[in-house]
Amino acid sequence: MSDVTHILSQIEQGDPAAAEQLLPLIYDELRKLAAAKLAQEKPGQTLQATALVHEAYLKLVGLQPVAARQEAGNGGQESATWDSRGHFFSAAAEAMRQILVNAAVRKNRPKHGGDRQRVDLDASAIVSDGPSEDILALDAALKKLAEAEPLSLGISARTADRRWAYARAWLHQELTHD
Repeated sequence: MSDVTHILSQIEQGDPAAAEQLLPLIYDELRKLAAAKLAQEKPGQTLQATALVHEAYLKLVGLQPVAARQEAGNGGQESATWDSRGHFFSAAAEAMRQILVNAAVRKNRPKHGGDRQRVDLDASAIVSDGPSEDILALDAALKKLAEAEPLSLGISARTADRRWAYARAWLHQELTHD
């Protein structure tokens, strides 16, 4: 029996130290598997191979909280059993696939920007030759505001909120007033 298979057997029997022994032995293989999975994803994937490996590993060895395993579709089981090293890596590939699916579903929700389109900016849009007129107008308006309403220290949060609301309204009026 290989070291990995032996350690997997120890994990199944509930040995908490076995999980710590397993990761160094299989990390490189899991990293290659994660890189292959991520290479199949669309551009713009924000999940990195290292994060995918760690998340899948936690899911597989049962170190995630029960609620997280239930959300991930693991049914809240404490840990799975593996017949062999190959079976473990097959389960790891499936766990990574499920993590990527969950990430895609989460990313497509409006709360996480799913209703927005990605726009690539070219360098000319970012770099400008000099300050724009809007920035200069804002600077001038802020200087006028500082003269008209000098701020004092030691004010309450409520007073600061009121002054901030006033300043926003004042700046808006100043910038839109021609």
